[in-house]
Amino acid sequence: MISNIEKYKNDLDRLISSGDLLFNSIYYEYYPEMFDQQIRKSIKDEAKIEELKKSFISFLDNYQSWYSESLGIIKFLLPDRLNDFVKLYEKPKSRKSIEYGNYVIEDLLQDLVVTFSDGKRKVGPEAAVHQFQQQLNIVKSAQRRFESSLFDIKQLIRADLFDSELDAAKELNKKGFMRGGGAVAGVVLEAHLLQVCENHNIKITKGNPAISDLNDLLKKNDIIEVSNWRFIQHLGDIRNKCDHKKNADPTKQEIKDLIEGVEKIIKSIF
Repeated sequence: MISNIEKYKNDLDRLISSGDLLFNSIYYEYYPEMFDQQIRKSIKDEAKIEELKKSFISFLDNYQSWYSESLGIIKFLLPDRLNDFVKLYEKPKSRKSIEYGNYVIEDLLQDLVVTFSDGKRKVGPEAAVHQFQQQLNIVKSAQRRFESSLFDIKQLIRADLFDSELDAAKELNKKGFMRGGGAVAGVVLEAHLLQVCENHNIKITKGNPAISDLNDLLKKNDIIEVSNWRFIQHLGDIRNKCDHKKNADPTKQEIKDLIEGVEKIIKSIF
Protein backbone atom coordinates (compact mmCIF):
# COMPACT_ATOMS: atom_id res chain seq x y z
CA MET A 1 0.00 0.00 0.00
CA ILE A 2 1.36 3.42 -0.96
CA SER A 3 2.48 5.44 2.07
CA ASN A 4 1.09 8.87 2.89
CA ILE A 5 4.52 10.36 2.17
CA GLU A 6 4.45 8.96 -1.36
CA LYS A 7 0.81 9.99 -1.77
CA TYR A 8 1.51 13.62 -0.90
CA LYS A 9 4.54 13.68 -3.17
CA ASN A 10 2.54 12.23 -6.07
CA ASP A 11 -0.34 14.64 -5.42
CA LEU A 12 2.08 17.58 -5.42
CA ASP A 13 3.74 16.48 -8.64
CA ARG A 14 0.36 16.09 -10.32
CA LEU A 15 -0.93 19.46 -9.08
CA ILE A 16 2.18 21.26 -10.27
CA SER A 17 1.97 19.62 -13.70
CA SER A 18 -1.70 20.51 -14.08
CA GLY A 19 -0.98 24.00 -12.69
CA ASP A 20 1.71 24.55 -15.31
CA LEU A 21 -0.76 23.49 -18.01
CA LEU A 22 -3.41 25.84 -16.62
CA PHE A 23 -0.93 28.72 -16.48
CA ASN A 24 0.24 28.20 -20.07
CA SER A 25 -3.38 27.98 -21.17
CA ILE A 26 -4.49 31.20 -19.49
CA TYR A 27 -1.27 33.03 -20.36
CA TYR A 28 -1.76 32.22 -24.04
CA GLU A 29 -5.43 33.22 -23.88
CA TYR A 30 -4.80 36.71 -22.49
CA TYR A 31 -1.23 37.42 -23.60
CA PRO A 32 -0.82 35.52 -26.89
CA GLU A 33 1.99 37.69 -28.29
CA MET A 34 4.03 37.58 -25.09
CA PHE A 35 3.47 33.83 -24.86
CA ASP A 36 4.74 33.30 -28.40
CA GLN A 37 7.84 35.36 -27.68
CA GLN A 38 8.58 33.40 -24.52
CA ILE A 39 7.90 29.93 -25.93
CA ARG A 40 10.06 30.48 -28.99
CA LYS A 41 13.06 31.02 -26.76
CA SER A 42 12.89 27.39 -25.65
CA ILE A 43 11.11 25.66 -28.54
CA LYS A 44 12.34 26.30 -32.08
CA ASP A 45 10.15 23.75 -33.85
CA GLU A 46 6.87 25.38 -35.03
CA ALA A 47 5.14 22.00 -35.18
CA LYS A 48 5.93 21.37 -31.51
CA ILE A 49 4.66 24.84 -30.58
CA GLU A 50 1.37 24.17 -32.34
CA GLU A 51 1.14 20.76 -30.67
CA LEU A 52 1.66 22.45 -27.30
CA LYS A 53 -1.11 24.95 -27.98
CA LYS A 54 -3.50 22.13 -28.89
CA SER A 55 -2.93 20.63 -25.43
CA PHE A 56 -4.20 23.76 -23.68
CA ILE A 57 -7.35 23.43 -21.56
CA SER A 58 -10.10 25.74 -20.38
CA PHE A 59 -9.06 27.64 -17.26
CA LEU A 60 -12.70 28.32 -16.37
CA ASP A 61 -13.60 24.62 -16.50
CA ASN A 62 -10.58 23.27 -14.65
CA TYR A 63 -9.44 25.87 -12.13
CA GLN A 64 -11.89 25.15 -9.31
CA SER A 65 -10.88 21.50 -8.93
CA TRP A 66 -7.20 22.49 -9.02
CA TYR A 67 -7.80 25.17 -6.38
CA SER A 68 -9.67 22.80 -4.04
CA GLU A 69 -6.96 20.15 -4.18
CA SER A 70 -4.18 22.69 -3.80
CA LEU A 71 -5.94 24.22 -0.80
CA GLY A 72 -5.76 20.91 1.05
CA ILE A 73 -2.06 20.55 0.27
CA ILE A 74 -1.27 24.10 1.41
CA LYS A 75 -3.25 23.60 4.65
CA PHE A 76 -1.13 20.59 5.48
CA LEU A 77 2.34 21.50 4.26
CA LEU A 78 2.37 25.32 4.37
CA PRO A 79 -0.34 26.49 6.80
CA ASP A 80 1.45 29.84 7.21
CA ARG A 81 0.88 30.55 3.48
CA LEU A 82 -2.79 29.53 3.45
CA ASN A 83 -4.14 33.09 3.77
CA ASP A 84 -1.85 34.30 0.99
CA PHE A 85 -3.08 31.50 -1.25
CA VAL A 86 -6.77 32.22 -0.55
CA LYS A 87 -6.40 36.00 -0.94
CA LEU A 88 -5.25 35.53 -4.53
CA TYR A 89 -8.60 33.86 -5.24
CA GLU A 90 -11.22 35.54 -3.05
CA LYS A 91 -12.60 39.05 -3.49
CA PRO A 92 -11.37 41.26 -0.62
CA LYS A 93 -14.28 42.25 1.63
CA SER A 94 -12.69 45.66 2.25
CA ARG A 95 -12.17 46.40 -1.46
CA LYS A 96 -13.72 49.75 -2.37
CA SER A 97 -12.50 49.95 -5.94
CA ILE A 98 -11.11 47.41 -8.37
CA GLU A 99 -7.59 48.01 -9.57
CA TYR A 100 -5.01 45.89 -11.38
CA GLY A 101 -3.36 45.02 -8.06
CA ASN A 102 -6.51 43.76 -6.29
CA TYR A 103 -8.25 42.05 -9.21
CA VAL A 104 -8.45 38.38 -8.15
CA ILE A 105 -9.14 35.01 -9.74
CA GLU A 106 -12.74 35.01 -8.55
CA ASP A 107 -13.22 38.16 -10.68
CA LEU A 108 -11.77 36.37 -13.69
CA LEU A 109 -14.14 33.43 -13.24
CA GLN A 110 -17.01 35.91 -13.43
CA ASP A 111 -15.44 37.60 -16.47
CA LEU A 112 -15.48 40.92 -14.66
CA VAL A 113 -14.36 43.93 -16.71
CA VAL A 114 -14.03 47.37 -15.09
CA THR A 115 -14.13 50.55 -17.15
CA PHE A 116 -13.41 54.22 -16.49
CA SER A 117 -16.21 56.77 -16.56
CA ASP A 118 -15.45 57.47 -20.21
CA GLY A 119 -15.98 53.82 -21.09
CA LYS A 120 -12.31 52.96 -21.58
CA ARG A 121 -11.17 49.64 -20.18
CA LYS A 122 -9.53 49.87 -16.75
CA VAL A 123 -8.90 46.25 -15.81
CA GLY A 124 -10.17 42.80 -16.78
CA PRO A 125 -9.47 39.05 -16.54
CA GLU A 126 -5.92 39.44 -17.84
CA ALA A 127 -4.99 40.93 -14.44
CA ALA A 128 -5.65 37.59 -12.73
CA VAL A 129 -3.06 35.73 -14.80
CA HIS A 130 -0.31 36.91 -12.49
CA GLN A 131 -2.43 36.13 -9.43
CA PHE A 132 -2.69 32.53 -10.57
CA GLN A 133 1.03 32.45 -11.25
CA GLN A 134 1.60 33.41 -7.60
CA GLN A 135 -0.74 30.64 -6.44
CA LEU A 136 1.19 28.15 -8.55
CA ASN A 137 4.45 29.42 -7.06
CA ILE A 138 3.10 28.80 -3.55
CA VAL A 139 2.23 25.21 -4.50
CA LYS A 140 5.73 24.78 -5.94
CA SER A 141 7.24 26.12 -2.73
CA ALA A 142 5.26 23.43 -0.87
CA GLN A 143 7.06 20.86 -3.01
CA ARG A 144 10.40 22.39 -2.15
CA ARG A 145 9.56 22.28 1.53
CA PHE A 146 8.39 18.70 1.23
CA GLU A 147 11.70 17.67 -0.29
CA SER A 148 13.78 19.75 2.12
CA SER A 149 15.66 17.94 4.87
CA LEU A 150 14.33 20.62 7.24
CA PHE A 151 10.73 19.54 6.71
CA ASP A 152 9.36 17.66 9.71
CA ILE A 153 7.73 14.50 8.36
CA LYS A 154 6.43 13.27 11.70
CA GLN A 155 2.88 14.30 10.78
CA LEU A 156 2.98 12.19 7.65
CA ILE A 157 4.36 9.22 9.58
CA ARG A 158 1.64 9.73 12.19
CA ALA A 159 -0.96 9.72 9.42
CA ASP A 160 0.32 6.30 8.32
CA LEU A 161 -0.03 5.05 11.90
CA PHE A 162 -3.53 6.49 12.16
CA ASP A 163 -4.57 4.66 9.00
CA SER A 164 -3.26 1.39 10.42
CA GLU A 165 -5.01 1.92 13.74
CA LEU A 166 -8.32 2.70 12.05
CA ASP A 167 -7.97 -0.46 9.97
CA ALA A 168 -7.54 -2.35 13.25
CA ALA A 169 -10.64 -0.61 14.66
CA LYS A 170 -12.65 -1.69 11.63
CA GLU A 171 -11.52 -5.28 12.08
CA LEU A 172 -12.44 -5.27 15.77
CA ASN A 173 -15.89 -3.91 15.00
CA LYS A 174 -16.37 -6.44 12.20
CA LYS A 175 -15.63 -9.30 14.63
CA GLY A 176 -18.05 -8.00 17.25
CA PHE A 177 -15.63 -6.17 19.55
CA MET A 178 -17.47 -2.89 19.28
CA ARG A 179 -16.12 -1.29 22.46
CA GLY A 180 -12.55 -2.12 21.49
CA GLY A 181 -12.97 -0.77 17.97
CA GLY A 182 -14.55 2.41 19.28
CA ALA A 183 -11.83 2.91 21.87
CA VAL A 184 -9.09 2.62 19.24
CA ALA A 185 -10.87 5.10 16.95
CA GLY A 186 -11.28 7.46 19.91
CA VAL A 187 -7.55 7.37 20.65
CA VAL A 188 -6.81 8.28 17.02
CA LEU A 189 -9.25 11.19 17.14
CA GLU A 190 -7.80 12.50 20.40
CA ALA A 191 -4.22 12.25 19.10
CA HIS A 192 -5.14 14.06 15.90
CA LEU A 193 -6.88 16.91 17.72
CA LEU A 194 -3.81 17.29 19.92
CA GLN A 195 -1.68 17.57 16.77
CA VAL A 196 -4.03 20.20 15.29
CA CYS A 197 -3.70 22.26 18.46
CA GLU A 198 0.08 21.96 18.20
CA ASN A 199 0.00 22.99 14.53
CA HIS A 200 -1.79 26.20 15.46
CA ASN A 201 0.25 26.91 18.61
CA ILE A 202 -2.76 26.55 20.88
CA LYS A 203 -1.73 26.34 24.53
CA ILE A 204 -3.22 23.38 26.40
CA THR A 205 -3.34 23.95 30.15
CA LYS A 206 -5.24 20.80 31.17
CA GLY A 207 -3.05 17.84 32.07
CA ASN A 208 -4.93 15.11 30.23
CA PRO A 209 -7.36 16.84 27.87
CA ALA A 210 -10.26 14.80 26.54
CA ILE A 211 -11.74 15.01 23.06
CA SER A 212 -14.31 17.54 24.28
CA ASP A 213 -11.59 19.77 25.78
CA LEU A 214 -9.55 19.79 22.56
CA ASN A 215 -12.67 20.29 20.48
CA ASP A 216 -13.66 23.33 22.55
CA LEU A 217 -10.16 24.81 22.24
CA LEU A 218 -10.21 24.49 18.45
CA LYS A 219 -13.62 26.15 18.27
CA LYS A 220 -12.61 28.92 20.67
CA ASN A 221 -9.54 29.71 18.55
CA ASP A 222 -11.58 29.73 15.31
CA ILE A 223 -9.75 26.72 13.86
CA ILE A 224 -12.98 24.80 13.26
CA GLU A 225 -16.51 25.92 12.48
CA VAL A 226 -19.54 25.17 14.64
CA SER A 227 -20.66 22.38 12.30
CA ASN A 228 -17.33 20.55 12.73
CA TRP A 229 -17.38 21.22 16.47
CA ARG A 230 -20.80 19.55 16.75
CA PHE A 231 -19.68 16.65 14.58
CA ILE A 232 -16.59 16.02 16.74
CA GLN A 233 -18.76 16.35 19.84
CA HIS A 234 -21.00 13.60 18.44
CA LEU A 235 -18.00 11.37 17.76
CA GLY A 236 -16.78 11.98 21.31
CA ASP A 237 -20.16 10.91 22.68
CA ILE A 238 -19.92 7.59 20.82
CA ARG A 239 -16.35 7.09 22.07
CA ASN A 240 -17.49 7.74 25.66
CA LYS A 241 -20.15 5.09 25.23
CA CYS A 242 -17.36 2.62 24.52
CA ASP A 243 -15.31 3.57 27.58
CA HIS A 244 -18.04 3.34 30.21
CA LYS A 245 -19.30 -0.19 30.75
CA LYS A 246 -22.32 1.01 32.68
CA ASN A 247 -23.68 2.29 29.38
CA ALA A 248 -25.45 0.08 26.89
CA ASP A 249 -23.13 -1.52 24.37
CA PRO A 250 -22.59 0.60 21.26
CA THR A 251 -23.93 -0.87 18.06
CA LYS A 252 -21.81 -1.89 15.08
CA GLN A 253 -23.36 0.95 13.11
CA GLU A 254 -22.41 3.48 15.78
CA ILE A 255 -18.79 2.28 15.73
CA LYS A 256 -18.81 2.30 11.94
CA ASP A 257 -20.04 5.91 12.06
CA LEU A 258 -17.33 6.76 14.60
CA ILE A 259 -14.52 5.26 12.51
CA GLU A 260 -15.72 6.90 9.30
CA GLY A 261 -16.13 10.20 11.15
CA VAL A 262 -12.58 10.03 12.50
CA GLU A 263 -11.29 9.28 8.98
CA LYS A 264 -13.07 12.39 7.74
CA ILE A 265 -11.68 14.60 10.51
CA ILE A 266 -8.04 13.53 10.12
CA LYS A 267 -8.21 14.18 6.38
CA SER A 268 -9.94 17.56 6.52
CA ILE A 269 -8.83 19.37 9.68
CA PHE A 270 -5.13 20.17 10.09
